[in-house]
Amino acid sequence: MALHLALFLTAAALLVAFAQSQTLFGYEKTQLTRKYVASLPQEDARLFAFEDQFEDRFEATAVSATECKVNPTDKKWPAERAWKRLESRLSSPNNLIAAVPQASVCYAPTRDDAQCQQLTRNWTNSYTHIDDPTEVLSPIYQGLTCQPPLIFDSGNCTIGGYPAYVVKATAVSDIQTAINFARNDNLRLIVKNTGHDFAGHSVGYGALSIWTHVLKDMMFFDNYVDESGYKGPAIKAGAGVQAFELYKFANEHGVVAVAGEGQTVGVMGGFLLGGGHSPLSSIYGMASDHVLGFEVVTPIGEFLTANSTSNTDLFWALKGGGGGTFGVVTSVTFKVYPDMPVTTVSWTLDSSKIGKDKFWAATKAFFDRAIDNVDAETYSYNSIIPIGENFLSIMQPFFAPNKTATQLNTILGPYFSKLTALNIPFSPKTTEYKTFYPAWQAEFPLEPMSGTNSATASRLFPRSNFVSDIGKTTTFAVLRQTLESGKPLIAFNMAPRLLPSNPDNAINPAWRTSVYHIITGATIDPRSSPATQLAARAALTNGTMRAWRDVTPGSGAYLNEADRLEPDWQRSFWGANYERLVGIKREMDRRDVFWVDRGVGSEGWRVESVDGVPNENGPLCRVGG
Repeated sequence: MALHLALFLTAAALLVAFAQSQTLFGYEKTQLTRKYVASLPQEDARLFAFEDQFEDRFEATAVSATECKVNPTDKKWPAERAWKRLESRLSSPNNLIAAVPQASVCYAPTRDDAQCQQLTRNWTNSYTHIDDPTEVLSPIYQGLTCQPPLIFDSGNCTIGGYPAYVVKATAVSDIQTAINFARNDNLRLIVKNTGHDFAGHSVGYGALSIWTHVLKDMMFFDNYVDESGYKGPAIKAGAGVQAFELYKFANEHGVVAVAGEGQTVGVMGGFLLGGGHSPLSSIYGMASDHVLGFEVVTPIGEFLTANSTSNTDLFWALKGGGGGTFGVVTSVTFKVYPDMPVTTVSWTLDSSKIGKDKFWAATKAFFDRAIDNVDAETYSYNSIIPIGENFLSIMQPFFAPNKTATQLNTILGPYFSKLTALNIPFSPKTTEYKTFYPAWQAEFPLEPMSGTNSATASRLFPRSNFVSDIGKTTTFAVLRQTLESGKPLIAFNMAPRLLPSNPDNAINPAWRTSVYHIITGATIDPRSSPATQLAARAALTNGTMRAWRDVTPGSGAYLNEADRLEPDWQRSFWGANYERLVGIKREMDRRDVFWVDRGVGSEGWRVESVDGVPNENGPLCRVGG
């Protein structure tokens, strides 16, 4: 079938400038075309047609009158013959995967104790889930219907919020075929890259999932010439490239890329499409700021390029408008920058050793220096954890790109002097690195998957909160109250300004005035009743986070690490950009092929969760349907 499809390659690419088409990866040159679909038998043509391709031959699917997306319990669910036809039209018959939860080996009828024990030992390792076609790193949004019993015993194993089938994308034609199939049969469609997601956007009950994880090609350009006027180094990377792969590749070419701190994050997926903060953000801004072009498959099924001169509205929207919403990105071309040295410092503060009064004074002293730190173009990752009656603050790392140890000591000198004045024993670990890559490797450990009992929320704290003593005191009081209520903080001190050389994009404008992105969370017992779980979620959203919102009026939250129940999410995630974003969404996805909870244009649908809590374990239905 791959050879058969190859005969119909790249008709759409003829519409793209010749020089640009030369940068397509091999998997992007294998495309589904309207001509090819028109040559198919009628049954297959109906299944795989582009949107509105055959209005004169087939009755249009009446999705506007349908209350829910078709799921495996519906009479309209595609028959086995249709799935076989889909399998036969993919670039490899192995690319259609029936979803089987990994932990099914722990339950009847496929129980295998040895395999279950091995899986349980590796369950918290990110790679256990990232390299699987269906698993995700925030399992609460799947519904916890099939976890190893020692992790969470659900009693049996059901599909829950997992998709029904997965298309392993090894060619653009696979993605086009999957989109057309899902749209024409009114199936829910989701996209998974790595599943490194805090909001459940990579799962969905009974959906057809497109898995982009294996699209890992990369290409380096010494002097890329872009239509925008940019001339300089650039990288083109496939949708499945992860941070550890990108940073290694960039290092081999003497450059740095603006990407995430997490090793396993799929950079070209939801990370970049949602904006993407980075250890380099205080110098270069957000990851999306540096994009020169996307290759993308749209809801219509077309493969196209979006850049500064082609499909410009889509280009703008993809830079911050969120993943799983406007199409499936197959590759991204972006600016990179000369490599640089990095100096880092790590330290801990333990209230059980220094006393709570000194702990709070020392912690506030660091937050008070938020503006000084980011104006020095540094970044810090500070975890503060309640432990019983005490608190532990872990700074790992304070990351200073393009700074020597001497320069870093000057930046942190006033803070260190404060600790000395407080008579706090202090042994910071300072390390100098000649280049970025070894610094990133050493300072950011592999992140484990999320627990079965945690829900996260976040807020962007603006510069204005840290200008006056009153602002600093009021802001820190709210954060301290959060910690004293038993909730942790992960505080990212950075200032992702938009460089004058980069054009405007869809990223939340609140990022441009922020100096802190702070995450917290609540522990919720998944064994408790839905009412109890909803009350705990409400306490997080309407209690803790309301206090955060009240102290940061007019700011927002980072959509990739936000509260699943974020109120006024349109303004919180995108601010004034939302109106334009939703207009683009409605114009290009009239059939609502792509949907994620609290994504652009998602207001008309909701998941009818079977267990009554916020997750993807239930059909996707129209609001009021």
